[in-house]
Amino acid sequence: MYKFNPILKQTIWGGDRIAAFKRLGKDLPSSIGESWEVSGVAGSISVVADGPEAGKSLTDLVAEHRGDLVGQENFERFGTEFPLLVKFIDAHQNLSIQVHPNDEVARRHGFPHGKTEMWYALKSAPGAQLYNGLRQPLTPEQYKQMVADGTIVKALAHYTVHDGDVFFIPAGRIHAIGAGCFVVEVQQTSDVTYRIYDYQRRDKQGNLRQLHTAKAAEAIDYTVKENYRTYYEPMQDEGVPLIACEHFTTAVYDLNEPMTIDYSELDSFVIFVGLQGAGEITDDSGETITISEGESVLLPATVKNIRVEGTIKFLETYV
Repeated sequence: MYKFNPILKQTIWGGDRIAAFKRLGKDLPSSIGESWEVSGVAGSISVVADGPEAGKSLTDLVAEHRGDLVGQENFERFGTEFPLLVKFIDAHQNLSIQVHPNDEVARRHGFPHGKTEMWYALKSAPGAQLYNGLRQPLTPEQYKQMVADGTIVKALAHYTVHDGDVFFIPAGRIHAIGAGCFVVEVQQTSDVTYRIYDYQRRDKQGNLRQLHTAKAAEAIDYTVKENYRTYYEPMQDEGVPLIACEHFTTAVYDLNEPMTIDYSELDSFVIFVGLQGAGEITDDSGETITISEGESVLLPATVKNIRVEGTIKFLETYV
């Protein structure tokens, strides 16, 4: 089982909650917008934090352990590229309105994968909102006009965010995280984003941030749904399914009692993301690792049975 050094990303919209949530100390850069917990994205590859393989990159681990780490089917499908990116996002200001292409559109533009993702909301600022999906039908021409005249946000469905809210964002869905939101994001391993609108915000050099209006128009799924929120019934001391798609499956556990989880039928790694509290994980070989809020743990595919003890709430995700 592995923990990785967090990869902290400074952004113009970032805040200060990630450092406190992860108990990283005080001597850190300001405006940390993201902490990449488990990443196989080129240029931002996770590195093992401790243990006998400390200092190895996630890519090195996959190359060395192959299917034993990620699952045989995943290794045949993705090779040494780890297929998921897990991160915390702290939005002190609004993020840009954006869209991610699906795999087919991404490959037409020279990227190996598109990006389907999900958000699990942590305790956010009162009244914090996010955008997810279209609230009215649009043609590509109407979309471009609304971008040009700065009214595109009027066409988007918006939601006030509460602790435990879940949103699925399949590739092609317009979305944006609003000021005050604090979320966990699970996504395909991809960093391709088409920025649609950015509130006329300027970068450190005083330049307007680049928009990708035409590429976004090609990537957008213009389907309108009545509701884009994912509903589930919170329960204690058992796994509650949240999202199941071709790219990942995610559940949430809220434990007050010890629990054994059986992965004997699963051919995949598993990632735990600590949301609240603290606990201890013991695998079927007797290895033990701790997990607390703000921490993430990668379980290799060879782990077929674990016991979790403590008062701990966490996400479970795998491919």
